[in-house]
Amino acid sequence: MNLREATREDGGFLADMLVEAVNWSPEWKRKSKRRVLAAPNTAHYVAGWPRPDDLGVVAEVDGESVGAAWLRFFAADDPGYGFVAADVPELSLGVVAAWRGRGVGRALMRAVESRARTAGIGRISLSVERKNFAQRLYLAEGYEVVAEGSPDSDTMVKVL
Repeated sequence: MNLREATREDGGFLADMLVEAVNWSPEWKRKSKRRVLAAPNTAHYVAGWPRPDDLGVVAEVDGESVGAAWLRFFAADDPGYGFVAADVPELSLGVVAAWRGRGVGRALMRAVESRARTAGIGRISLSVERKNFAQRLYLAEGYEVVAEGSPDSDTMVKVL
């Protein structure tokens, strides 16, 4: 697996990975890419990629993109689901279904955290539904629950 910086050309793939993240549960009716990108509260995770303070990583296997993790800052008047403060970027992470459970997500998370440290970022936040298997990964990687995001989700933060 190769990990590389996400570029302007990766905007469409990041949108695909956002759709994968939204549709994490096989028990739900799948939301289309069009629907995810039409909803302002989800579209703002990738709209205008990259903004000047965005950073991200793409995982590739044999030249094929299989996952992405990226950080984006949000303002208090346009928060993400895992918003804690304007100076704390929110992590988005998506892995192609066939590649889940194979270490891609963990590698992406560690790579984006390393780049965040280098950029002087001190904390990262995220939102995850409690039933999502990814929550175990986040806990294992040092994220801590800091608030209930909704009746079914938690906001988590990792101090870098």
